Amino acid sequence: MTKQLYIKQKMFSIGEKFTVKDQEENDVYFVEGSFMKVPKTFSIMNTARDEVATVTKKVFSFLPKFFVEVNGQEVLTIKKEISFFKARYTIDAVGIEIRGNWWDMNFQVERHGEVVGKVSKVWFSWGDSYKVEILDEAMETIMIAIVVAIDCVKDDNSKTANSSITTN
Repeated sequence: MTKQLYIKQKMFSIGEKFTVKDQEENDVYFVEGSFMKVPKTFSIMNTARDEVATVTKKVFSFLPKFFVEVNGQEVLTIKKEISFFKARYTIDAVGIEIRGNWWDMNFQVERHGEVVGKVSKVWFSWGDSYKVEILDEAMETIMIAIVVAIDCVKDDNSKTANSSITTN
């Protein structure tokens, strides 16, 4: 059975808090970003407010690097690579592959060759969202952590791009 969850687009706001909802708009996960703390961390909690995953930006790194931990174990790393034309990132994960256009949030996640989840951008009743389809219930938390991590990378990249624009 496929489970569908929704994450509102433009997740990162001033308070950097948002919820992941199900099809009936019930809260399923809560995500909170550390405010003015180093390293920048996003904590993903279940409805009992128990932390189930974290996304952390590595502090002292030549190029941006993000770590995703689920239940205390590192499951993947997203890192920026040197590129002269546009931002290029790689995702390293043991046994997990992301296929499709993850930069535009339209991709599927495979574990050992089997599709365990899909992410797509949708327009839903409560605003533009990412739809996260969970095909393997055991991968649910990892799927949410992947979406939060990718959006964190995209947000970080857009802030870097905007700060490098100067006006005369």
